[in-house]
Amino acid sequence: MLVLKFGGTSVGSAQNIKKVTSVIKTINATQKNLAVVVSAMGDTTDLLIEAAVNASNRQPVFKEMFGYISQSHMDAISGLLEASEAGAVSEYVSAILDELEEILDGVYKIRELSPKTLDTILSFGERMSAYIIAVYLKNTGLDAEFMDARDFIITDDNYGYAMVDFEKTGKKIEKAFKDRTGIAVVTGFIGSTTSGHTTTLGRGGSDYTAAILGAELGAKEIQLWKDVNGVMSANPRRVTKAFPIESLSYIEAMELSHFGAKIIHPPTIQPALSGRIPIRIMNTLYPEFRGTLIHDSSSETASAQVIKGITSIDDIALLRIQGSGMIGVSGISSRLFGALAAEKINIILITQASSEHSICIAVMPNEAEKAKKTIEKEFALEITMELVDKVIVEDKLSIIAVVGEKMCMTPGISAKLFKALGINGINVIAIAQGSSELNISVVIKKHDLEKALNAVHDAFFLSDIRTLNLFVLGCTGLVGSTLLKQITEQHQKIIENMKLDIKITGLADVNSMMFSDTGVPVSELKNAIQSSGVKSDLKAFVSGMRKMNLPYSVFVDCTALPNVYDLYSDILSSSIYIVTPNKNAASGPYEQYKKLNEAARGHNTHFVYETNVGAGLPVINTLNDLINSGDKLVRIEGILSGTISYILSSFVAGTRFSTIVREAKKLGYTEPDPRVDLSGADFAKKILILARENGSTLELEDVDIQKMLPESCFNTATVDDFFAELEKHDGHFENLRVKASDKGCVLRYIATFENGKASLALREVDQSHPFYHMKGSDNIVAFTTERYSQTPLVVKGPGAGAEVTAAGILADIIRISNYN
Repeated sequence: MLVLKFGGTSVGSAQNIKKVTSVIKTINATQKNLAVVVSAMGDTTDLLIEAAVNASNRQPVFKEMFGYISQSHMDAISGLLEASEAGAVSEYVSAILDELEEILDGVYKIRELSPKTLDTILSFGERMSAYIIAVYLKNTGLDAEFMDARDFIITDDNYGYAMVDFEKTGKKIEKAFKDRTGIAVVTGFIGSTTSGHTTTLGRGGSDYTAAILGAELGAKEIQLWKDVNGVMSANPRRVTKAFPIESLSYIEAMELSHFGAKIIHPPTIQPALSGRIPIRIMNTLYPEFRGTLIHDSSSETASAQVIKGITSIDDIALLRIQGSGMIGVSGISSRLFGALAAEKINIILITQASSEHSICIAVMPNEAEKAKKTIEKEFALEITMELVDKVIVEDKLSIIAVVGEKMCMTPGISAKLFKALGINGINVIAIAQGSSELNISVVIKKHDLEKALNAVHDAFFLSDIRTLNLFVLGCTGLVGSTLLKQITEQHQKIIENMKLDIKITGLADVNSMMFSDTGVPVSELKNAIQSSGVKSDLKAFVSGMRKMNLPYSVFVDCTALPNVYDLYSDILSSSIYIVTPNKNAASGPYEQYKKLNEAARGHNTHFVYETNVGAGLPVINTLNDLINSGDKLVRIEGILSGTISYILSSFVAGTRFSTIVREAKKLGYTEPDPRVDLSGADFAKKILILARENGSTLELEDVDIQKMLPESCFNTATVDDFFAELEKHDGHFENLRVKASDKGCVLRYIATFENGKASLALREVDQSHPFYHMKGSDNIVAFTTERYSQTPLVVKGPGAGAEVTAAGILADIIRISNYN
């Protein structure tokens, strides 16, 4: 015997019923005796409730709802059966509908809807669907018969959620199915009292009906056919990477269902557990998929997976009872839970401090105020005597539960959970874990729920593939567009070699901005921003990024805008990483630099600006490695401008200084106005950043800039005037070059940090100096330390250009993933 159950969606239309029939035929080919439990068609149950409530409120709209129910069932009959065969079925169903209409009219007239009457009304959905399906199965050649579960599932009279009398039910089922062969099509969800009054088993009752039948009949397996591929590792509406779980133990399934997994209802599992009958969750639309098997954990085929699923209760309230009068006093818990039980308040989660100073309980939000008053009434005397505080209620909270029967044998589960939450800035308000270690439950802010579910799911199930969500500002600029190009080109390689999935979830440039929860496909990055149609707004972009609240989010500022860093603090406080080549933040006011780095540390995130100094060169990281390893800095020297590097390395005998500058501009090494590069202002920012990384509190104005050019060159009105003025000083620069050459030296414009002071100056260096042999537009930095005292540690290479800068940004992004 196999017991199959098909839910409302699976039997929601004639087309779907045909698919169900195909599944039944396939199974019936090898398994002749079947019990097929069916729910009401589609949303019939919801419509019946709505019609009944409207009728009791004297709202004539209930007739429209009845009409829709009637029409949908008649449509199903005509879609399944030929006209010659449909007549008798339509007549039978019409009689049932007449009875339903009569009851609804009665409710309308007396303006009363008792739980008993509502149960009777709700039973019509299953009674009609089961009869229609039984007739259709028989019409297709199957040996099928309609059976009304009210004839054998006996319950008490707790209408709406009736309790099954298993002793009487067992005897009735045995009698009803004795010597029966073929396919029994059974109404789900409904039963009856010993006096014959119709009852319902609560939501999910059709699953429960199947489990009761399976247990009493000793079925080989109970198959619950739904519209999903089984129990998922998380809610797929919230976690896009959720996947079907291959197997669960009965206990794991109950834990998941208690904490919000909707695919199976807790009562369903108990009869199957008692009879050790396996339950399999199958998909009507994908019948060849084996779904999820719920069975005995001692089974040889039980999965070795430690964590089976992550689930949540989306909205709860937390009540905290605390006070010195609770410490060491027996009976406190008994009084607390007894008072709540007397008021029929369901407690979802309990946690108590080991000091006994406080107890926290979680309840549904609609019961929070009632629970608060109940507790304060019970402990009124202690509250008056100030032994117990007034109850504190926190709302807008959620519970996440990590479930797995093998957690008790595996160290490190809690550490992995709390690390995933911590690095994403998700505060844990309360924690509960039973001694059986079946699950760890944490209470968090409801606002963080989706972010937390994705972060925890990644940590436990996708730890080999990490995901970063990038929000790129300046995405169409030279550096930003190059970064996106490199990500596109390297995307698959990064996934394969580094196990890192970089998703672009936000883009903004000067004109437009856009967001995508699931990430813009790399193939569409080039055109995504142009087609967004949303006007760009810096504050709105940052606000949108924060509201999305995605795990492992990274803000990439590819601009040189001076006002963006005003928003950095808010970004970091949202536990969003920042990667940027924009040096305005790190070289701005020292207090701002300090505040941003403290914000990053305080919110367990990172503010990464390696590309501020040497583009793709590892300058800042090298300095920090030296410092962190205990070395002491003596001096930093650097040529930190590709423009100036090119000009001075090209300035040799037989050339004119002004001609070299013109050539640099023509090659694109300088800004459109070369005075910007030659002023040393950008150069000064870079040495300042390096000084600050070494612990200095210098401001930009503290950097002693000895300008490379005469002041008259900077006071010109236009670029042409500048070059005209510069030509007047060619002799001056030639004299400097010759003077240096006579000493065996060359001219270099060098930034220096030494003895707490930073400066820029044109200097003569001989062949012993690492800067002597500089060529082209490379940058170079030399670190002289206690360990590197005789020969400095040198970092050298291209220090400017879109390709190397973008590569440096991408390296920083990848590096951030390793922090996790």
